[in-house]
Amino acid sequence: MKALNQLLRTNIQNLKPYSSARDEFTGEAAVFLDANENPFNQPYNRYPDPYQRMVKDKIAELKAVHAANIFLGNGSDEPIDLLFRAFCEPGIDNVVSIDPTYGMYQVAADINNVEVKKVLLTRDFKLDVEELLVQCDDNTKLMFICSPNNPTGNCFNEEDIVQLIKRFEGIVVLDEAYIDFAPDKSLLPKLDKYPNLVVLQTFSKAWGMAGIRLGMAFASQEIVGVLSNIKYPYNINVLTQEKALELLERESDKNEWVKQLLAERETMAQRLEQLTFVRKVYPSDANYILIKVLEPRAVYDFLVTKQIIIRDRSTVSLCKGCLRISIGQPAENSLLLEALSLYGKNQ
Repeated sequence: MKALNQLLRTNIQNLKPYSSARDEFTGEAAVFLDANENPFNQPYNRYPDPYQRMVKDKIAELKAVHAANIFLGNGSDEPIDLLFRAFCEPGIDNVVSIDPTYGMYQVAADINNVEVKKVLLTRDFKLDVEELLVQCDDNTKLMFICSPNNPTGNCFNEEDIVQLIKRFEGIVVLDEAYIDFAPDKSLLPKLDKYPNLVVLQTFSKAWGMAGIRLGMAFASQEIVGVLSNIKYPYNINVLTQEKALELLERESDKNEWVKQLLAERETMAQRLEQLTFVRKVYPSDANYILIKVLEPRAVYDFLVTKQIIIRDRSTVSLCKGCLRISIGQPAENSLLLEALSLYGKNQ
């Protein structure tokens, strides 16, 4: 890896971060008259902890990492955007990403005027390690790898990912949004070993908290410090922090939800394979299944008439004819299968 100051944008290196009232004083006090807050309507009259210390401490306990290695964002999309803003000079630098994958990497790049060099997965949805490295040049600052990948649903070989981390001179962003549903282990325990690794995880999937918009980035203290300097001061509101703390005490619920979803995923895959118009059901390490069908748009439109919404991925690279189906509760999955069975009988 290059030295961090060689990767950072010059203006970010020279940035003087905004200092809020809650930066200048932390701890207990009897009277707060420092932040121009309304003294009424407690506790929501007060600005939230800008560093989310209580939430980070709980996450650190659950994930077996140091709190100093945690950055919390408004969903995972915020740290993705901040990584572009910190390391990529608009119009000059570039990033390398796999294709197909999560669409926000491209959106964040477009917003920040940064080129994305896309490398197709192999036909069986594996990483092309050598081609990913070939696409890197002196201005390549970030590499995005999503595992399990969206929309293909598969985990990538850990040895391939490690090869990229070791051989790429920039920062590898490993998006593990769906790791709780995968048999493969997270690379989070290896964070200390690889200073150029950023691991993204989320509360939106296994934890069932998509509505509170809370994403996690795990990285070296130096990278976390950079992201903290350029984020907006109070990016995680009081209500989100409160709800996160509440649900983090219910890890057993999360584990049970994952167990049920995995069982439903297996049942769904078996049932989908029995449908005559389904050409392939791809193996999944996530909480969704990718299937290849005849006339994907017709299937999608038919389901809409039944008030069932899935995702048409048929125009995505390597996914011609494909639909992506999230795993719901048993009753929801049954309604989907009944509708698909009816569609098949009408063909």
